[in-house]
Order: sequence, then structure tokens, then C-alpha cells
Amino acid sequence: MLRALTRQVGPNFAACELTFLDRQPIDVAKAMEQHRAYEECLTALGVHLTSLPADDSFPDGVFVEDPAIVLDEVAIVTRPGAESRRGETESIALALAPFRELRYIREPATLEGGDVLVVGRTLYVGLSRRTNRDGVEHLADLLHSLGYRVVPVDVTGCLHLKSGACWAGGDTVLANRQWVDVNQFRDFKIIEVPDDEPSAADVLPIGNTLLVPASFPHTCDILQRSGISIRQIDVSELQKAEAGVTCMSLLFEG
Repeated sequence: MLRALTRQVGPNFAACELTFLDRQPIDVAKAMEQHRAYEECLTALGVHLTSLPADDSFPDGVFVEDPAIVLDEVAIVTRPGAESRRGETESIALALAPFRELRYIREPATLEGGDVLVVGRTLYVGLSRRTNRDGVEHLADLLHSLGYRVVPVDVTGCLHLKSGACWAGGDTVLANRQWVDVNQFRDFKIIEVPDDEPSAADVLPIGNTLLVPASFPHTCDILQRSGISIRQIDVSELQKAEAGVTCMSLLFEG
């Protein structure tokens, strides 16, 4: 059974952390509606949903992907690079404990799940503003005995690796070459996002369907012409907080 852990948008969502985007007004009520539609979309695609309540202490708490990485055998509880987000890990760890053994990233390492792209037994990990080299090395140490390979990827110009490169299913990676060192993905077919949609690489494969933000019509067209089945979703208000479709859920079998 494919499961997803999500968390509701809180009333203080507009106070979210921003790194590469200028702050602009966020309609929080609309963001809540879009998040509900996102959850409904996951359910419609056959995902069993566990939705946690909003935590008013953490404006970025809706982005549940960053505090943990869930693999078949274990869940890695991260140490976010944004200090304001480190308290988010406790409730996420509690929610995952019934399903997985927990292992922890420790200081001085920083690691956020948005920088971790899992394809099979390989984890591509972005070296970004939020994830440092200690984080990559600590993750590799934690997973070595389980037979996973950890590959560092240089990230510039965007928040996380998945802001600039995501697995699109099969042997395909959707990427922005200006933001991510795609040399680490040389074994994949790379589809480049169009210049006028630089943030469009954040897509979420669920079964045979690729979830894509509706705000990237040119990328949607490219993916469909490549034979990829897509489902568009409006997350425009959430995107003002540097959100993507990957960051609002933790998907795992269980």
C-alpha cells in the first residue's frame, strides 16, 4: 500500500522561510484550499493518506518532505538547514515510528529531504543552502550497511535539488541545467525545462502518473509529447512559499 504523510497549512503560513523568491502577499485561505485539493489528488491516485494537523509553531510545517527521508527499511530524520524548521522533526518522527526504524542526522550535519532524490537504491543529494557536505556524508554512513549509494549533486540558484531536478519515472529526469549539475544524471534521459519555466522541474511520480503544477503549461506539453501521463494541479498560492508538488508529502510503502 502506498501511503502519504501530509500536514495541513497553518494560519501563519505567510511567515514562511524564503531564500530565492521575493516575499509577496499569500492568500492563506486559498493556500489551504489548494492543499486540500492536493491531498484529494493523492487519494484519487490510490494513496492512503495520513494528514497531520497544522502546527502554529512552524509556518513551513506543511512541507513535510524536508524533516525526513523514508526508504524501504528505515526513515532518516533530518536536521534542517533552516534553524527555524528544526523543531518540525519531532512530530514527523512520531508519525513515522509505527512504520519504520528511525535513524537521525546529527550536528554539524544539515540535511533537508527536498535535497534528496531517491531512484531505486541510489540517493542523489543536493549540496545546497540547506544541505551541507557533512549531511551528505552522514547520510551515506547511515545507509551504507543497507546497500544504498549516495551521490552528491551541486545545486545553485534554487532552494533544493528537487527544485531543479526530479525523477519523472522510468529512465527520465526532468531538470533545469542552470541550477543543477546534471552530469550526475548521465545514465538518464534528461528532459530540460523551458527557459520561461525555470522552476518546473519539481514533479511527483505516483504510479504511472506524474503530478505537475498547472502553472507550467509548456513543461506539461513537453512531458505529454514525450509520452508521459501527467495530472495537472493548481498550487500557485503555495508556490509563493517556494513550494513544489514533492515537498508537501512523504510517500512510502507500508
